Amino acid sequence: MVTAAPVAPLSAYETIYDPTKVLKHPEFRVLPPNDPLLGDKTANIACAYNPAHEVHLVHKPKAVAGQGEVVVHVRATGICGSDVHFWKHGHIGPTMIVTDECGAGHESAGEVVEVGPGVTSLKVGDRVAIEAGVPCGQADCDPCRTGRYNACPRVVFFSTPPYHGTLTRFHAHPANWLHKLPDNMSYEEGSLCEPLAVALAGLERADVRLGDPVVICGAGPIGLVTLLASHAAGCSPIVITDLVPSRLEFAKSLVPTVRTVLIQRGQSDLEVAKLIKDAAGTELRVALECTGFESSIRAGIFSVKFGGKVFVIGVGPSEQKYPFGYLSANEIDLQFQYRYHNQYPKAIRLVSGGLINLKPLVTHRFPLERAVEAFHVASDPSQGAIKVQILDA
Repeated sequence: MVTAAPVAPLSAYETIYDPTKVLKHPEFRVLPPNDPLLGDKTANIACAYNPAHEVHLVHKPKAVAGQGEVVVHVRATGICGSDVHFWKHGHIGPTMIVTDECGAGHESAGEVVEVGPGVTSLKVGDRVAIEAGVPCGQADCDPCRTGRYNACPRVVFFSTPPYHGTLTRFHAHPANWLHKLPDNMSYEEGSLCEPLAVALAGLERADVRLGDPVVICGAGPIGLVTLLASHAAGCSPIVITDLVPSRLEFAKSLVPTVRTVLIQRGQSDLEVAKLIKDAAGTELRVALECTGFESSIRAGIFSVKFGGKVFVIGVGPSEQKYPFGYLSANEIDLQFQYRYHNQYPKAIRLVSGGLINLKPLVTHRFPLERAVEAFHVASDPSQGAIKVQILDA
């Protein structure tokens, strides 16, 4: 007799943030464009996508602070490429699938407006960055116990289906997964600590060292944040690639010493690698790949020296092909990243201390009521957006 494998019980956070509590609530509904609630600053308006590839505003029930939680008035949220991907394609990989209305957003910062029972670390009025991934924290969870909580199988990562995201006016969140912002940091900068955490995790795991020559493949938002982090880490020289001239110009405005390589469509991996090596003028130890595209990863492989490393920060399709023989014969490490852990405090120190300036990355701003328009701008390359943020006063 074959018996079914036992189903692991839900963690406390999986139960607390069960998305059906929102979806089945009598106050939850999709809002038409001219709904009067859009003018009500006390209404819990949010932005969501669904399996029909629609993005729209919804009304959610009022957020209430439970045990160990606070309610945050979310003041700034950046639109991530994954938000756009869930909207347009309905999934990322084989397990993260949009099956119902799902709230967007995980790059957020805001103000504490309510404190729940048992919370002593925060008070009303505190300004915080929201770490969107909340692991189970249980002793039987090896990733949580060993500190690599990004691998927690029972994590609640807000905006990853089925969990509703932080692109909402009011959001209840565990106090332990909020990070106070210093007075010299804005909500916009607090929101940008999320993509910065991604870049910092990549640099840490890639073992990037002071003076390392590196290439950053891709000058999108993550590539540009990785550029800022690599510069702050003392990498030299730094080469950055992209298909779009304006993005390379933007990179140059952020770090004037960066060496740019404009890639033409149709160029081979080896041709791109030669351009990268010529621009560097020295052997490259690390390629920080920030696109997830197979062609870009392959170009990175052919760019680094014997014993080098290609570290993939970008997110790509489920299956790709790489030159195994070349990797093996040149002892090139190919390494990958899944989200981040223990990076927010570091990100805040770097920004507050003036080592990394994130402010120029925000090119477009929209009020919460125009979040749908913001999504269309973020998804349209012709708009020239780097980071689109949604703000709520």
